[in-house]
Amino acid sequence: MNGGQPAQPPHAPRIPVTRVMHGRRDADNYAWMRDHDAPAMREYLAAERRYYDAQSAPLEPLADELYREAAGRMPADADDSVGWTLRGYHYWYRTPADAENRQLLRTRLRPAEPAEPGPRSQAGEQLLLDENQLGAQTGYVEIGVAEVSPDDRVLAWSADTSGAEIYRLAFTEIDTGRTLPDVIERTYPGGAWSADNAYFFYLVPDQLNRPYQVWRHALGTAAEADELVYEEGDARFDLTVRLSRSRELVIITAESRDTTEVWLIPSARPLTRAALVEGRRRGREYRVDHAAGPRGGDLFIVTDDGHSEFTLMRAPAAAPGRSNWELTGCPAVAPARADTRLVRCDVLAGHLVLTLRRGGAPLLAITGHDARGVREVHPALAAGSIRLEDHAEYEARSVIIAEESLIEPQRWSELDLATGARRELKRAEVPGYAAAGYRTERLLARAGDGTQIPVTIARRAETGLDGSPACLLYGYGAYESSLDPEFDRSLPSLLDRGMVYAVAHVRGGGEGGRQWWQQGRLRAKPTTFSDFIDVADWLAGDQAGAKALIDGDRIVCRGLSAGGLLQGAVYSLAPGRWRAVVAEVPFVDCVTTMLDPDIPLTINEWDEWGDPRDPGDFDCLRGYSPYDNPPAGPRPDLLVTGAVHDPRVLVHEPAKWVARLRETDTAGSTILFRVELGAGAHTGPSGRFGHLRYEAEVSAFVLGAIGAAGP
Repeated sequence: MNGGQPAQPPHAPRIPVTRVMHGRRDADNYAWMRDHDAPAMREYLAAERRYYDAQSAPLEPLADELYREAAGRMPADADDSVGWTLRGYHYWYRTPADAENRQLLRTRLRPAEPAEPGPRSQAGEQLLLDENQLGAQTGYVEIGVAEVSPDDRVLAWSADTSGAEIYRLAFTEIDTGRTLPDVIERTYPGGAWSADNAYFFYLVPDQLNRPYQVWRHALGTAAEADELVYEEGDARFDLTVRLSRSRELVIITAESRDTTEVWLIPSARPLTRAALVEGRRRGREYRVDHAAGPRGGDLFIVTDDGHSEFTLMRAPAAAPGRSNWELTGCPAVAPARADTRLVRCDVLAGHLVLTLRRGGAPLLAITGHDARGVREVHPALAAGSIRLEDHAEYEARSVIIAEESLIEPQRWSELDLATGARRELKRAEVPGYAAAGYRTERLLARAGDGTQIPVTIARRAETGLDGSPACLLYGYGAYESSLDPEFDRSLPSLLDRGMVYAVAHVRGGGEGGRQWWQQGRLRAKPTTFSDFIDVADWLAGDQAGAKALIDGDRIVCRGLSAGGLLQGAVYSLAPGRWRAVVAEVPFVDCVTTMLDPDIPLTINEWDEWGDPRDPGDFDCLRGYSPYDNPPAGPRPDLLVTGAVHDPRVLVHEPAKWVARLRETDTAGSTILFRVELGAGAHTGPSGRFGHLRYEAEVSAFVLGAIGAAGP
């Protein structure tokens, strides 16, 4: 945050274009920004970044202070993760002291050492992958694949070093450290080894970055010789590829927003043509995992076929079609419980581990392959989250679970599958931080239609919910994605300055299950926005019968991507409600984007947002699109972010919105656009310190807006 001091915000050229659709004429003065390589666009983005740096300069000392506080909560020494075992090796991640990113390491287990999770000797450790070296040139790195071959000799790995989500796939001999010549330049996260170590299955994205092909690479050959295994021709569908935990099946899943189809290849016969489980039917989802056994074993199938909140079925892998699906009889999920969403089923040799949602919160359940004797495992932390880590071997008798809350750092435990007992393995080290000084709880706010909206709150113990503290309200509300509580080392700095942090679990997300999503998607999307405003009103005591918990004049709201759309929508719908708004990489030019099939995610997003070629969908999208509905009169302070390499929300969307807001502003409103001109991704800079620096800038803006700079 430095540079000159531009007195006036950048002026974007206006080149009028008119859209005529369904009898409505809309003028767009900034359609030219769609050409990201145009000199005028590059100059405009650079000018916006200079303006942001200059206008933020007075907050730089505060941002530096916030960064130092958060960085001080990082471990001073190298930090090793909880490890996992695989075929006689112990694997773990290490973050070296003062490093941005992680290293992947392993050591061979001693013969007498039990193959169970938890800390163990690091003697004879081997470095498999160093993210810091990979990201040294650009300052950015994201790993897509890190899979060890079944003979434990070769690591298949891929990395994105720009933020554009294009991953270079390579293969490294572990013992020698030599990277093999066979390199594939353009891939997507996801992959699976064949059982004989000879082949690796991987994903390739199309020009819109949609993973649409599965290829098979023969180790030791040129990429040009690779063979296409499956291609998805319907642009509404993405592909995933993975190896079942049993290691017997390569599982290819084609999925749209509400429809799936699965194909299987035996890992021991990698040249076999993929076999279909059951053909796609619009509106039916199913996902599979595999239990080894005679005649190919069984598939366990999580599906909404006849059960809106999903249920668990079973079918022989040799004859997996729908006519052979049978309910498991698991009382936790089948017959389906209306109050319980079955999210996934992880199959191990002797048990099933189910991931569920109930009452707005996550939980796990353990049962046998016969689905009898279900044992539920709830979060141990108040208003906390729980999840299964993915590294357990198929034959494991225990798994690792991770738990955290807004105020409790991550803790990892070994969960005994036979008894349900937990044994804590590790807690994240957070120097100088004591969770006992803070409070978190889950409350229920009231929406306008009477629906109870969960709200998770964090605050310092001495900060009372008496109507006096300022509040940062976060939201997302899309794709059936759930905002389960996570600990962030930056958050205590806001809480220490007297703020309340609240997460509104609005409809459109998945906190309340499938029906929660259905009530906030497509033409019901405005419910997401009204829920968020209603939560703010409830917190402020502005609803009939509600008690003021926070200061209604000092609410700042924040969200990213689809959550950025949420912020853009409520910025226009209720500008007087907010002291400031933070809209990160916001999807805000909704109609134009959903009319452009050449933009990544447009076609396969029609099932989430609607297709504006349909008059009803157009009216809904046009009614809330922030770009098409700038607010009248005074506006709250606004911070917008974007990134030139972002493939999910292309940088012209926030750029156009900012330009139009400047054009229509009549009250001298504060509008800042923090655009990442170099390497950077949809979620911001990579690396733990890079993340903290970014968070410090955003937090400084928030605190500056409410006038609360000091702790």
